[in-house]
Amino acid sequence: MQIYPVILSGGSGTRLWPVSRPQYPKQLLSIASDLTMLQATVARTALPGFAPPMVVTGEGHRFYVSDQLKALGAASGCILLEPEPRNTAAAIALAALTVADEDDDALMLVMPSDHVIAHVAAFHDAVKKGVPAGEAGHIVTFGIIPERAETGYGYIEAQGALAGHEGVRAIHRFTEKPDGATAEVWLHGKRHFWNSGIFLMSARTCLAELERHAPDLMAACRAAMADARSDGIFLRPDRDAFVQAPSISFDHAVMEHSGLGAVVPVDMGWSDLGSWQAVWEVGQRDENGNIIKGDVVALESHNSLFRNENGPTIAAIGVSDLVVVAMRDAILVMPRERAQDVRLIAELFDASGVRPDSLHNVVHRPWGTYETTDRGNRFQNKRIVVKPGEKLSLQMHHHRSEHWVVVSGTARVTVGDKVFLLQENQSTYVPAGTVHRLENPGHIPLHLIEVQCGAYLGEDDIVRLEDSYGRTDMAAE
Repeated sequence: MQIYPVILSGGSGTRLWPVSRPQYPKQLLSIASDLTMLQATVARTALPGFAPPMVVTGEGHRFYVSDQLKALGAASGCILLEPEPRNTAAAIALAALTVADEDDDALMLVMPSDHVIAHVAAFHDAVKKGVPAGEAGHIVTFGIIPERAETGYGYIEAQGALAGHEGVRAIHRFTEKPDGATAEVWLHGKRHFWNSGIFLMSARTCLAELERHAPDLMAACRAAMADARSDGIFLRPDRDAFVQAPSISFDHAVMEHSGLGAVVPVDMGWSDLGSWQAVWEVGQRDENGNIIKGDVVALESHNSLFRNENGPTIAAIGVSDLVVVAMRDAILVMPRERAQDVRLIAELFDASGVRPDSLHNVVHRPWGTYETTDRGNRFQNKRIVVKPGEKLSLQMHHHRSEHWVVVSGTARVTVGDKVFLLQENQSTYVPAGTVHRLENPGHIPLHLIEVQCGAYLGEDDIVRLEDSYGRTDMAAE
């Protein structure tokens, strides 16, 4: 039987701030390896018997996801676009309806895109153990054998062996995050496992249990998929119908009520990488217990995480047990033991009305990337990279003019009714209100510097006249 990987990629990017941002969350970043977390998740499904992966994500991340799948060389599956975030139950319902159109008896392996699994072979073995139970109509989840008294995870309490299924246990109940004393008891009791949020089940069973325990959600998702429209590899459910679905997790909607739950205990080096402390725990530490990335100098410092992402140089002397993360627009400094409190920073920003840009330093678009390198009163500088053969939309701006200087590569430029080429060290000027377009007709990336001048420089000052990527959102350039 073919297994359909369903990868949930809808995170909001708050717990690993400032590297992770709402418009570029942790699953799209290289945090624990050279691959992004999404790519690492996809790579774990490159096995015989697995269909091309289906990724469930949001409109704002669609081109990031498609670019990362291409870069990985993954087989092209469906990218299912949630019109609005509605938690994991609705996302899984959309995926199950899509799989059921192919084969409602097919198994779905549902995985978050932002988890680390160090022992991939152990994960594959656990999936194999779970397949017969999934085929028999159970909803199989994977319980992580605890290695410490962890209070930051939910737990699965298991019963005895599931009859006829070696290595699989029946589920007694799901429990929320325990206090320290309870977690210590559970660590040694051999009945409680960390809840990984990974599920193996048939599309038929998934839909039947959602209908039984969350009928309102299923009604909204069925209506949304009935009017879904395809756009290449993207599948868009109907927005008006989908937003009627309640926002609830699959655990709360189904697993806490279903009598079909089963768990495969597994030790696979798992982490949900939910904090900078977790990044430090899974990372490769040097002889002083430090993890160092980027432009960092550390003297007589121990057991710390220093990460520089194009920010000012980090210089540390005589410190221990710290997290220091530097970016161009923000610097985070905290004790490692306070890593779960990064959310308090977000709350403080919200209360003050002051918040760093929700975008990452380097912003990805279907045509390439841009990075804001400087900004001030009435001006903004950007470094722009256009991929070979790609082009920006035909557009104009009401409030700003633009100056383009080619650093390397060749640009085909439209300014008004003129179309011409620019080579390295050549430049042009686009007055405010003038229709224009930038293209890369060459075989190497086009690098240029853009200087914007004007009274208003927001990304929503775009009138898009023609676009190769079907974008209608004004701030997507």
